[in-house]
Amino acid sequence: MFETLIRGATVVNADGPDRRDVGITDGKIAAVIPPGERAEAKTVLDASGSLLLPGLVDAHAHLREPGLTHKEDFSSGTHAAALGGVTTVLDMPTDEPWTASAGQLADKMAMADGRIHVDVGLQAVISRDLSLIPGLLDLAPVSFELFTADVPEDFLFPTFDAVAGALRSFAGADTLIGISPGDQSMLTSSIERNLGGTIAAFLDSRPPQAEAGGIRRAVLAAARTGTRIHVRQINSELGVEAWSRLRDRADTSVETTPQNLFFSADDYETQGARLKGSPPLRSRQDVEALRAALGAGLIDIVATDHAPHAPAEKAASYAAFADIPGGMPGLQTLLQTMLKLVDDGLITLPDVVRLCARNPAERFGLGRRKGRIAAGYDADMLIVDPRQSSSISNAEQVSRAAYTPFDGWTVKARLTSVFLRGHEIVRNQKLVGPAQGKIVTRES
Repeated sequence: MFETLIRGATVVNADGPDRRDVGITDGKIAAVIPPGERAEAKTVLDASGSLLLPGLVDAHAHLREPGLTHKEDFSSGTHAAALGGVTTVLDMPTDEPWTASAGQLADKMAMADGRIHVDVGLQAVISRDLSLIPGLLDLAPVSFELFTADVPEDFLFPTFDAVAGALRSFAGADTLIGISPGDQSMLTSSIERNLGGTIAAFLDSRPPQAEAGGIRRAVLAAARTGTRIHVRQINSELGVEAWSRLRDRADTSVETTPQNLFFSADDYETQGARLKGSPPLRSRQDVEALRAALGAGLIDIVATDHAPHAPAEKAASYAAFADIPGGMPGLQTLLQTMLKLVDDGLITLPDVVRLCARNPAERFGLGRRKGRIAAGYDADMLIVDPRQSSSISNAEQVSRAAYTPFDGWTVKARLTSVFLRGHEIVRNQKLVGPAQGKIVTRES
């Protein structure tokens, strides 16, 4: 006998949709059976006419704890994630302090205990002190993050030799290195050239050429060292071209974000600080190139780069556009923005699962328990009703950022229930029950 049986839904995995009933026991998917097959369960849920998707895995988010909790914290950020159908959040290490040592990673794990509404995997940063890596590996973070530009000196690896040297420290380790592509020399020289503080100066400081060069450096360094890497959010035509040419030379994957698939630099004129982030938004031509790459299957993962700031920080007056705190919320709107891409005909529902569930789970060491609706996997699932529409509004956002750049958008589907390890945690856009999330670590 199952604890719970979900009947009548169309199960959507990355390999396609199929009518199936799903039995759940002890937090796991116990069986996926033909529709209507005889089965007993303590609780039977009728999901007829609805879609059943795996819970989403956001591979790039900033929950801001410790040290920056006026912007977001574990509780508020994972609340937003739950409402957005994200049942696993992979949290970046750029808090205060940055998560650079085993002690800092252990402290962060302890802070999250009992306070997270969805599962959270933690990512560690690579500092210049490479002796810290073995201790971090013992705690099995889902990834390590390496930065090539625009970060404090202790975490900066600005050259090919520096990147390759850091990657060699992971020889024989079963892990993943996330690399944010950039070029510190271009950033420094453009700042020296452009003192006006305008939007144009900000764009000039982080040009597509820097992204393309950073991608080339990352992939070639991975090829030289035999390291598994993940290239963080690309958003330019030049970046896509560099990635397309080099991606098969090493064990690589790449991500982009919803905002980069919809907004261009022209939108700074209307949304300004709310859209300011890094990398900067590009031209409409770059957006179209990125959308074409997504439709062609060249992008492996879509993640949010959820990076909220307090409303007062975004609303303050700054001497230069570059000084505005960079980042925007995205966890609560990930599923809806992906469904909007389905509405646009750019991708399909199985693509949503591939980009936002299966691929990030597999790439970040969670592929034997997350990202699929299959026997033995965690019963993290979403019930989506395609017969209803849903809207996105600032008023409904629970992140401490208190807004979304997608305010006013409508999507031709509605998320009605979210399950985490078999327990319904969201019903009709409201949390159900106490925080039940756990810290998840990389599978050995």
